[in-house]
Amino acid sequence: MSKTKLEIPLTEQIKALNSFCALTQGSAIFEAIYDLDAILAKTELSEVSVEYLKSQPEVAAIIQERYLADVPDLEKLLTYPKDSLGYIFAAHLTANHFDPVFYRQRQVKDDISYVSLRRSQTHDIHHIITGFATDPAGELGLQAFQLAQMRSPIAIAIMTAGIISSLNQTNELTAKMQQIILGWQMGLAAKPFIAQKWEEHWQKSLKQWRSELGVQPANQNFAAA
Repeated sequence: MSKTKLEIPLTEQIKALNSFCALTQGSAIFEAIYDLDAILAKTELSEVSVEYLKSQPEVAAIIQERYLADVPDLEKLLTYPKDSLGYIFAAHLTANHFDPVFYRQRQVKDDISYVSLRRSQTHDIHHIITGFATDPAGELGLQAFQLAQMRSPIAIAIMTAGIISSLNQTNELTAKMQQIILGWQMGLAAKPFIAQKWEEHWQKSLKQWRSELGVQPANQNFAAA
């Protein structure tokens, strides 16, 4: 059952190394992230992650269901109350010119691929609920949160690359490490995000979501709540 790196073709191992090295250059290169994630999905690390998630009944249920939401209608969400998750999500994406389907599309063929796709689909929602900004430090804080909640191997890779990219920049490294520590602690304390059907409750206020999930936001980002 275990998948060792010896079962992964050398060409893919090299591709994974190149993708990781690209991420150490200090910018979030989506193609590198998704290439690396696809290769990590073939390792035992991803099996460990999914088994951990499935040990939680509410998470196991949504994995079995393969719940995925339709692409959100941002214009419609902007008509929702201004303290609602739907409005704040749509306003955030619109203001930053973010595409709600920024992530690579892939086929759901097993538990690992489902978790990977659902994690991508809800990435910006996780930013909003946790309060982590979309700057480099905030991104690493969110990855630490997801590591605590999901044992995600791609989160480890992104955090490691992000730390390496700042080794010669003391202030930036300090900011990243502070967010990583905070994200880890928040992730351990909060109820599992991947078990939530956010898109069926866009009208619920951000404040209520955070209260129900046990989240103390990282900072005042998305403070409309």
